[in-house]
Amino acid sequence: MSTSARARAAITATARHFPEAVVENRYFYETLGLDTSEEWIRSRTGIRTRHRADHKKGEITSTLGAEAARKALESRGIGADDVDCIILATVTPDLGFPSTACLVQDQISAHRAWAFDVSAACSGFVYALAQATSLVESGRHQRVLVIGADVMSAILDQEDRNTCVLFGDGAGAVLVEAVPEDHPGALGQWRLRSDGSGAEHLFRYGGGILERVREEPPEPKGWYVHQDGRTVFKLAVTRLAEVVQELLAAEGLTVGDIDLTVPHQANIRIIEAARDKLRLPPEKVMVTIGQWANTTAATIPTSLDLAVEQHRLRAGDRVMLATFGGGFTWGAMLLRWGYDT
Repeated sequence: MSTSARARAAITATARHFPEAVVENRYFYETLGLDTSEEWIRSRTGIRTRHRADHKKGEITSTLGAEAARKALESRGIGADDVDCIILATVTPDLGFPSTACLVQDQISAHRAWAFDVSAACSGFVYALAQATSLVESGRHQRVLVIGADVMSAILDQEDRNTCVLFGDGAGAVLVEAVPEDHPGALGQWRLRSDGSGAEHLFRYGGGILERVREEPPEPKGWYVHQDGRTVFKLAVTRLAEVVQELLAAEGLTVGDIDLTVPHQANIRIIEAARDKLRLPPEKVMVTIGQWANTTAATIPTSLDLAVEQHRLRAGDRVMLATFGGGFTWGAMLLRWGYDT
């Protein structure tokens, strides 16, 4: 693999995979008996349904990610041995170690690839995509699989209506390849940010050593997601708008130059507030939270794949990816789409 010239990187395939089971909103108030309702959930989150993994059927983060990867490779018409690297973004790894990316590498028989995980919560996919872009542009790799996969149902408190209704399980994948200079597609600039002081507002003890070394007994619900919804909402809207505007200014572009924006699907109110702040036309914003809920690292690649399926992209279209997640982490990435859908 040559390192002598800077290559051009583009997304050449997308795919998604969800567990078989679909959970409707009524499950939470009819089956679990939570103090909520259809109107409460829909009006505050925009969610109607979400998919839920069944570990008895072998549906875990690695298997969902592997299925999305296989579909992406199949749609591109290449084999797993053509992949140089696999980067998987997740906050629900199968194991403490090895990485879930390594497990996916084994499951799809990508014998030539090296693999690693990225942990950046809901921003994980965009973080991983930036790394894949750099690997390809450096000339060191020809093809990198980027996967966002999470089984959030495994880390939710089913007695907390403020979190358990928000999330779903799923995986999305894209293939990043080196393409010729005359190719219409290209992964462009990005702006990635983080602020660790926000950890107290969105976190999970379980899986980290902090839970083990504290003097007091482990928190009974330490395995679950803890979220200060109001703080997250306010910062998500502000930071999303700021980073998108910063990226547009750096490129000398305006909102009107963007053909499609694919935001992280955290909450319909966050999406709409950020959209209004940026003055984005609704028809140019991808929204999938209604049917899939918040699948954390999987929301952007699955939404991008649906945009392909719905023929919402054409070669040369400018696409903006924007995200905000625990950490806090946030960012935006601009790209040119490479083929008609």
